[in-house]
Amino acid sequence: MSDSDPSGPTSSPASRASGSARPWWRQWFIRAPLILAGLGVAGLLSGVLLVGVGLAVAYPNLPDVKGLTDYRPKMPMRVYSADQVLIGEFGEEKRNFLPIKDIPPVMRNAVLAIEDARFYRHGGVDFLGVIRAGLANFGEAGSQGASTITMQVARNFYLPTEKTLTRKIYEILLALKIESLLSKDQILELYMNQIYLGQRAYGFAAACDTYFGKPIKDITVAEAAMLAGLPKAPSAYNPVRNPPRARLRQQYIIDRMLENGFITAEQRDAAKAEELHYRAKAPIPVHAEYAAEAARLLMQDQYGAEAYSRGLNVYTSINMTEQEAGYKALRKGLLDFDRRQAWRGPEGYIDLPADPKLVDVRIAEALEEHPDSDDMRAAVVVGAEPKRIQAVLQSGEQLDIGADGLRAVGNALSDKANPKQQIRRGAIVRVVKDGKGNWSVVQIPEVQGAFVSLDPRTGLIRAMVGGFDFNRNKFNHVTQAWRQPGSSFKPFIYSSALEKGFTPATTVNDAPLFFDAGTTGGQAWEPKNYDGKFEGPMTLRRGLAKSKNMISIRVLKSVGAKYAQDWITRFGFEADKHPAYLTMALGAGSVTPLQMANGYGVFANGGYRVNPTLVTKVSDNRGHLLAQYRPATLDESMRVIDARNAFVMSSLLQEVTRSGTAARAQATLKRPDLYGKTGTTNDSMDAWFAGYTAHNVAVVWIGHDQPRKLGDKETGGGLALPVWIDFMGTALKGVPVEEPSVPEGLVNIGGEWFYEEYTASTGVKELSPDAEDRSTPAPTSPEEKKGILDLFGNSGNKGE
Repeated sequence: MSDSDPSGPTSSPASRASGSARPWWRQWFIRAPLILAGLGVAGLLSGVLLVGVGLAVAYPNLPDVKGLTDYRPKMPMRVYSADQVLIGEFGEEKRNFLPIKDIPPVMRNAVLAIEDARFYRHGGVDFLGVIRAGLANFGEAGSQGASTITMQVARNFYLPTEKTLTRKIYEILLALKIESLLSKDQILELYMNQIYLGQRAYGFAAACDTYFGKPIKDITVAEAAMLAGLPKAPSAYNPVRNPPRARLRQQYIIDRMLENGFITAEQRDAAKAEELHYRAKAPIPVHAEYAAEAARLLMQDQYGAEAYSRGLNVYTSINMTEQEAGYKALRKGLLDFDRRQAWRGPEGYIDLPADPKLVDVRIAEALEEHPDSDDMRAAVVVGAEPKRIQAVLQSGEQLDIGADGLRAVGNALSDKANPKQQIRRGAIVRVVKDGKGNWSVVQIPEVQGAFVSLDPRTGLIRAMVGGFDFNRNKFNHVTQAWRQPGSSFKPFIYSSALEKGFTPATTVNDAPLFFDAGTTGGQAWEPKNYDGKFEGPMTLRRGLAKSKNMISIRVLKSVGAKYAQDWITRFGFEADKHPAYLTMALGAGSVTPLQMANGYGVFANGGYRVNPTLVTKVSDNRGHLLAQYRPATLDESMRVIDARNAFVMSSLLQEVTRSGTAARAQATLKRPDLYGKTGTTNDSMDAWFAGYTAHNVAVVWIGHDQPRKLGDKETGGGLALPVWIDFMGTALKGVPVEEPSVPEGLVNIGGEWFYEEYTASTGVKELSPDAEDRSTPAPTSPEEKKGILDLFGNSGNKGE
């Protein structure tokens, strides 16, 4: 067929004209989608290329995640007693690291159910989870994030918190990198120990203790679901602060656990019905705060700021039975003293609103500033009559206190009472409940005290109570209070005299002494005995038992103040705190209660000086031992006084507790193996008792922070000794009587002990009342005169 054949398929001019007349928009309508599709493909390819280039550039610059293989979380310092009781915790983050195998499956499953159910099936980024989260985010209770647990680990360890596209990209890349380095169990272990769960708790083990007061191994399904709801927003889902919202999320998590096959339907129903009990406040339930704080300071000196984040476990020598006994004994002693004092007035006043509906809120807010002091609780008076008051505790409990419970307040309910002491509506007072459920108004003592006990053979501190209430006064009077020891220091002067030929039978005249202005450098000094009586010649044994000041001064005058000053350093006292003047015989220097315990320990252990020790072992959070105390075996290299000296001094101090100023000790405890000395400084500003048994030295001090009189009739025997007896009643329970064995070189003549070389015939038999101390001449320089005058003026003129 030729091209010119008219019967061929070639269109006619008419038909071509008809086609060329098709509207332009119809052509565009056909071509536009194709163009757009082409551009979309090109854009997509370009985007993929750009993302690929970006990822290729960013991936090598990601943080090195190898550190996760040696994960060292910030963990607080925990301080324990010798019997493994937690007595203190220090650090910003409360955390208890647990290996994944020690975290119970129910806790792991609860977390996986809500945070990342496909955790063990994805490679770090769960694209199906993103879709699921998007669908679930329509309701608050079911709201879920698109981040996997691995992505959360990446974010928590390495990335900032702001929500940006760049951060999300890095989060994804880090998650992939972490998945390539760690196993799934390792990743989950990191997450469950690192995540913040509110109330200073980091990790689920710490959270279980914080919220429920129990170890995580005992957690229930309901409790696990409640904790699993916290990572999303700890403050919003805190079950203590927001119970309804927290329960709504908990119920949803329980359903998710069922959906994922982690629990059965029966377990779900039981968990949803379970009533949870929370620990709103989790104080450490012991009274060893001063010891824990002392250990903290030691660790801070050793490890610096890291002490609070590297998970140190610090083990102390504190024995909790003795610690509780010391705490209760000292507290009772201070309260007994305060009951003899006049009513000082309420702790404060608040204006109560007229509207009864607003009163409870105002009271609760005001009492936040007056926390409980053990059993002494703060209350606000809402009604006051001449012999009755109505008060409200912070809990809202109403109290009705009658005349029997108001004995301590005197006339404070009278209309004529001093406004600062008056109990009226709005007054904040302290109340205590007795064993019969009756309430009484009391006041927190102003007086302070200290108690410390230690083992004289090892130096291990067994109990330490640095004051009445650590939360009100953190100053540790055991280690920080430098006070005059009064007559409790006399044994160290007597000890020096034994080395100069004195014996317990040496006779010294208890006659008046007078030092004129020329001797003192300013004004005359006429020391007196506490009772104001002078009883003439008596033995050293009797003079110490009766705490006769004239005897001690004459002994020191004969021995030589400089010799005695050097001698006391053997017991751990500082020479410059005890100037070489006669006032040293009356305890006019400065000591701490811990120093006194250490010094008396030398007598107790037979003459050895052993430094006090509080911390016995330190380990890290993984149990690796960092330091350990090894008790030293007593040997002659540690000896500071002759064994004979220690024995004779114990014999003299035993007489003090048998017939002297501390006779109440043996009379109450019904045993002879008690040794010690009372001490009362001039004007009764400080009251002491320092005493010991074969295995326990205990020292009690009572006084005001700013020295002032305790009272004309307050003494060491009346204030401090009862505390010591109360403590020893517990410490010696079941302990057999044990008296020191007689060392070589001593002889007993007529019932008295003597050094072989210093018997009644060869030692100092009698000290003349007019004997001169030729080793201590009168001061001549103005500075020396001023020093002795100051000491005489502040000495225990009439101290016991």
